[in-house]
Amino acid sequence: MDIILIIIAALLMFLGIIGSFIPVLPGPLTSWVGLLVLHFTDAIPIDQSFLIITLIIALFIWLLDYIIPALGTKRFGGTRYGMIGTTIGLIVGLIAPIPGGIIIGPFIGALVGELINKSDSRTATKAAFGSFIGFLTSTFIKFVVAVIYLGLYIGILWDYKDALFHL
Repeated sequence: MDIILIIIAALLMFLGIIGSFIPVLPGPLTSWVGLLVLHFTDAIPIDQSFLIITLIIALFIWLLDYIIPALGTKRFGGTRYGMIGTTIGLIVGLIAPIPGGIIIGPFIGALVGELINKSDSRTATKAAFGSFIGFLTSTFIKFVVAVIYLGLYIGILWDYKDALFHL
């Protein structure tokens, strides 16, 4: 049974890395579920405080994923309208069956928000670019955390390899 749980945990780890780039899957949270599955093996004791800390980090990154594009919009000169447009565009991009909607949505949302605010097209485009930079930053952070969780998974397996494989 332990081997099956280890394989399921490994699949969740890799799914978490893929989820860093695909908005439907929350990357670090999926990787954390892999750590949780590993906790249920008989051969590997994982401290509950470790699981709680890694869960808090995964939840924090998940929340940041929705905040960072709006912050990028503001950093590049966007107004409140641009930040609201970014958030709405992100939600629409997630829901709409448009290829690349998660990238296009925040960009268009910020652009429309700034244009509604009567900003000139140059300012609106700059704010929309900030939204795109925010999205890239968020994706990078999710990827790094998912890879760190994979490293923790491998390290835990390595530490308990004798108990698992009776070498």
